[in-house]
Amino acid sequence: MAEFLYGTSSWSEKSWVGPFYPEGTAPGDYLSHYATRFRAVEADVTYYRIPDARMVDGWARKTPEGFELCAKFPRTIVHGGEEARPDPECVLVPERVGEDVLRFTKVMARLGEKCGPLVLQFPYFNKTVFGGPGDFLARLDPFLAALPKGHRYAVEVRNGAWIKPPLLEVLRRHKVALVLVELSYLPHPADLAQKLDLVTADFVYCRLIGDRKAIDEKTDTFDRIVLDMSKQLDRWASLLRTLRERVPKTYAFANNHYAGHGPATIRDLASLVEGGKGS
Repeated sequence: MAEFLYGTSSWSEKSWVGPFYPEGTAPGDYLSHYATRFRAVEADVTYYRIPDARMVDGWARKTPEGFELCAKFPRTIVHGGEEARPDPECVLVPERVGEDVLRFTKVMARLGEKCGPLVLQFPYFNKTVFGGPGDFLARLDPFLAALPKGHRYAVEVRNGAWIKPPLLEVLRRHKVALVLVELSYLPHPADLAQKLDLVTADFVYCRLIGDRKAIDEKTDTFDRIVLDMSKQLDRWASLLRTLRERVPKTYAFANNHYAGHGPATIRDLASLVEGGKGS
């Protein structure tokens, strides 16, 4: 049976103390406790800065054998800097981001077998950044080819119209997974799967992000479910049961902004996938 590793996007939410972490748990102990509940996690912190060796070694020390920590590529690489608008002169340009790529992949390698897939989470690109999908793929293709070996990689694209065979062919050629993501303005992966072969690597990678605005209107803490996403979870479960038959490993991560409380969301999805429920 293919492995199904699931967890949440980050582990540092303070409002989880009580409903998820035991009362009194110190922030420095969050990850250790988290790893007793789930076998995988997605690190959000790496999007904002390249972690140093001490931080990565701490992650390794606090997690057991068989645990996997997935991480996002730094913003400098996928966004081109800290400005609100992506910088077309920097995004995926080897001369501008190559050093950060090497630093990031090298430090993440310190995790050894605990290092899960590394995710290139791209923002929505308007025409001031890339004129269209062809321009983006012309830059993505050689970038993927040059990535350091020894890691598994996944690509998240937030331009829905770009998720078509040309993108999938580039990813498949480099054995890079397409991140299956649920965002309010993107087609649901279950709909995409009806017309596209979404498997482009030897693993499947899924992210349940949802609608940040809808959650923020209901709560400013993330200690409970506040939005009923059961129908969407049913769709995810049906899709994952189908896709996991084709790969040895499937990853799924839930964000707090999906339904209000990431741990509860991903437990519900896992129950549906492993229990055989869902539409």
